[in-house]
Amino acid sequence: MDKFDVAVIGAGITGVATAYALAKGGAKVALIDRFGPAAMASGWTLAGVRQSGRHPAELPLAMEAVEIWRTLHEELGAPTQYRRKGNLRLARNADEYEQIRAMVASQQASGLDLTFLPGNADVRAIAPAVSPGIVGASFCATDGHADPQATSAAYMGALKRIGVTIVMAEKVEAIGVTAGKVSGVRTSARSMAVDGVVLAAGVMGNELMKPLGVSVPIETPMVAVIRSVPIALVLEQVIGVSGGDWAGRQQADGRLRITSGALAWNGVMDTVQTDAGPRPVIRPPLSSLREIIEKLDHLLPGLGATPIEECWAGLLDLTPDAIPVLDRVPGIEGLVVGMGFSGHGFCLGPVTGRILADLVSGRAPCHDLSSFTFDRFRDTAAGGRLELHG
Repeated sequence: MDKFDVAVIGAGITGVATAYALAKGGAKVALIDRFGPAAMASGWTLAGVRQSGRHPAELPLAMEAVEIWRTLHEELGAPTQYRRKGNLRLARNADEYEQIRAMVASQQASGLDLTFLPGNADVRAIAPAVSPGIVGASFCATDGHADPQATSAAYMGALKRIGVTIVMAEKVEAIGVTAGKVSGVRTSARSMAVDGVVLAAGVMGNELMKPLGVSVPIETPMVAVIRSVPIALVLEQVIGVSGGDWAGRQQADGRLRITSGALAWNGVMDTVQTDAGPRPVIRPPLSSLREIIEKLDHLLPGLGATPIEECWAGLLDLTPDAIPVLDRVPGIEGLVVGMGFSGHGFCLGPVTGRILADLVSGRAPCHDLSSFTFDRFRDTAAGGRLELHG
C-alpha cells in the first residue's frame, strides 16, 4: 500500500493549489479526483479575480490573492491568461444604485481602492459598450480575470514537475479514520495510507464526511453559462450586476463568457467520456439561456445576436453565509476541509491553497480564519443567498 503525507481530494483550483503548496514544502502528496482537473466549479466558472463585492472576511484573502495572480504564471511556468483590467458592478435602477454606493463606502473603509461611478457617462468612459440605461457602477481597477483551463493546466504541469502523485478518474469511496485520526483513503481502484486529508471536493464533499458524522450545510443551485464564438474586442472588464443575477466578460481569445445567477438544479448530472477522461455534464434549461441573452442585450446592447459556440451549467456549493469553510474538522485529527466557496473561490485559490496546506501540516495560518470555522453552522440550516459570483 502506498503511503503519503497528505491526500488532497478534488482537483479544482483549491485542490491543485493546496497540493502545490504542500509539495513545495516537502510533503509527499497524492491529488485525487473522480473526474479530472477543473471538471466541476473551477471549470465552469467565470474565472474572475476580484476583490470588489467580497464579504469583509474574504477581502484580505482576495487582496493577497490578487497580488499572487500578477506573477503566478511565472511561478507555475505556464500561462494563466490573467488580465488585470478591472471589475464593474452595474446599477440598473435607483435601488441598485444605493446598494452599490453603500458597498463602495464599506469596502473603501476596509482599505480597498474601489471607486463609485455616479453616472452613465462615468461608466461608459471606462467601458463604452455598456448601455446608456445603466445609472451607475462600482469600479475596482485592480480586479481582473484569468482562464480556468489554462490556470488548471499550469498548476497540473507544475505538480508533475515537483513529484505530486496524480490520480484522476478514480472516485474516493471512503476516508479512513482510526482512533480519531485520519489513517487512509480508499478509491474505486486502490487504497493508500495517509497522515492527513484535505477535502476540496466542493458539492461532493459531504458524501465523504457524512459517514464520519460531520457535514457542512450547503445548497446546490446551478449557474448557466454561455460562451460565444470569438468576436472583436468590446469589453476588457469583468461585468457584474447588483443582486448577482448576471455576470460576463470577454476572454483573451475574444469569446464572450456570460452567466446567469443562481438557478434551481433538478439533481441530474450526466457523466460523459472525453479525450481527457470522464467529465460531468449538467444541462441548463432553455429559459435560463434566453434570460442570459436578454440581460446581455440590455447591459451591452447589440451583442445579443452573437453566435453561441457552447453552453453548460455548473453547481455552487452555497453555504448559509455564502463564504467557505477553511478549517480542521473537529474531532478528526488530520482532516481539513476547504469547501462552500459559493461560486467565488477561483480568485482565492492561490491563498486558500496555502491556508489549507498550513492547516493540515499543523501550522498556524497567517490569516484570521474565525469567520471560516467548521462549526459556525451548528444551529444553522442551508439556505444562503448568492450576491455575486465569479
